[in-house]
Amino acid sequence: MNILQHRTHLGIEDGHLTIGSVDTTVLAEKFGTPLYVMDESRIRANYQRFQSAFPDADIYYAAKANYNLTVLKILAQEGAGADVFSDGELYCALMAGIPQQKILFNGNSKTDAELEMAVKKGVRISVDSLDELKTISKIASRHDSEVEIAFRVNPDVSPVTHPKISTGLKKSKFGIPHTEVVSAYKRAGSLDGIKPMGIHCHIGSQILDVAPFTEAIARVLDLVEGVTELGIELEFVDMGGGLGIPYREDDVAPSPSDLADAILPIFDERTTSLGISPKLILEPGRYVVGDSTILLTRVNAVKQAHKTFVGVDAGFNLLLRPTMYDAHHEVMVANKADQEPSEEYTIVGPICESGDILAKDRALPEIAKDDLIAILDTGAYGFSMSSQYNGRLRCAELLVHNGKVDIIRKRESYDALLANQIIPPRIS
Repeated sequence: MNILQHRTHLGIEDGHLTIGSVDTTVLAEKFGTPLYVMDESRIRANYQRFQSAFPDADIYYAAKANYNLTVLKILAQEGAGADVFSDGELYCALMAGIPQQKILFNGNSKTDAELEMAVKKGVRISVDSLDELKTISKIASRHDSEVEIAFRVNPDVSPVTHPKISTGLKKSKFGIPHTEVVSAYKRAGSLDGIKPMGIHCHIGSQILDVAPFTEAIARVLDLVEGVTELGIELEFVDMGGGLGIPYREDDVAPSPSDLADAILPIFDERTTSLGISPKLILEPGRYVVGDSTILLTRVNAVKQAHKTFVGVDAGFNLLLRPTMYDAHHEVMVANKADQEPSEEYTIVGPICESGDILAKDRALPEIAKDDLIAILDTGAYGFSMSSQYNGRLRCAELLVHNGKVDIIRKRESYDALLANQIIPPRIS
């Protein structure tokens, strides 16, 4: 089937969908549904492909995409750093063994407690405002330490992607306007405990064209030139992530090599002309883990109404992207993977919201109760955006590798719904 053409870790055996050569119907029967299943080899191969395209760059995995400890540990073994966006992601990255010197704490609204943690742990901070810069200086002075920082630039570059994941627009909440960045570095030089080390930019996510990246790096390097003229030699230029993947069967997504061909000549030429040699850093997240994972969900009911609805046991509590972004995920009937489409179905979840639609108007083989639906490419912003809405327990996560299956997150129990809740004595 064409749907599996570039998803080489998926296959069909005896009419059943496989992942990493493991039968998905067997996994669903043994571990129950809903169920996230990820392929370790695919994660490693995706990371290695990115690193090979940028052999002289540092690759900082965007932990927000999927911060499962096992995923972070796999990438730590591969040599990845981490871009973290909260104290929780920082905690997980350090626990997974990612070196503190290869972690950048990003974010537009960090709390004082988060900044305190970053300073104590010795990680670099991407500064998003002058207010934040002053706060870091106060914390650093209190601890008699020097904090290595970068400023996050808002480059006013418009990639073609969903507005909610376009972060480099002028109107975005992220970063310091590019027209004010050089003066921010000048301000940083007058503050105690601050050591400007780099510059940071991230223009968005799920970008399927390299042109915005070339525009962004050219603008960032203009700023690097201005900062260099201040006598500040930056040690790194972090261009963030955003490289998209082909969610749709007919999507054409650039490869890491395509991205390298687009931005490395600009980076090399401009830095050479300035007589500097900063390290290039990139922050892939979706590209590394997105297609590594499928979400298996069991059919509860098929209903003929305005259209034919297939009710399954996973909803936007486990996969929010279709509801939040109108995102498209290819779906398959895992136990009928070799059968041709015969009808059009809309796959819906059990959540008490009209927007709980996982896949609209899909041509699929005939579906009946207890069939198994596989939602593809759910490794990024899947479980990491999940919730317990409607009192629904979050599912288990499995890792497959060379035919071996490991549980890397247990299915929640009812106790998880009550965790940390306290009934006051006057009510109990």
